[in-house]
Amino acid sequence: MAISRTLQAYLKEHGVKYRIVHHARTGSSMESAEQAHIPGGALAKAVMTRDGNDFLMLVLPSDYHVDLDSLSTRLGRTLAMANEAEFSARFSDCERGAVPPLGYVYGIRTLWDPSTALGADEKVYFEAGDHENLIQVSGEQFHELMASAERSEFSRHI
Repeated sequence: MAISRTLQAYLKEHGVKYRIVHHARTGSSMESAEQAHIPGGALAKAVMTRDGNDFLMLVLPSDYHVDLDSLSTRLGRTLAMANEAEFSARFSDCERGAVPPLGYVYGIRTLWDPSTALGADEKVYFEAGDHENLIQVSGEQFHELMASAERSEFSRHI
């Protein structure tokens, strides 16, 4: 699989121009950036959290960590990291652990941390739905893709 069906349909429906970047199989976003020879700050990753039965996707660069305590305080909710077994069914057309950072496409509330400057670069990359391919879009296109995501500061550089 090069790109998840759901993601591909969404990108096509919205006229998003993209390129698929193939890389050696990896197990983390930082490894994907390294294998694809791109800066970690240009690779958007999805981090899944939960509050009871509700999921919340956080979008940030691969070289950042989530400050869950700060975000929980800001949202007035007790958030915890979700494990892949809990949410993998929501991403049935993606390999486990290779979730695109467009949660809203899958019906999941999505927050983006714009303070990280993700999308300021000419190119932004994100998971295509497997562990061997990334989607490349322009920084401007990435901002358009994040238009329906909520904004909040919740991360820090590694």
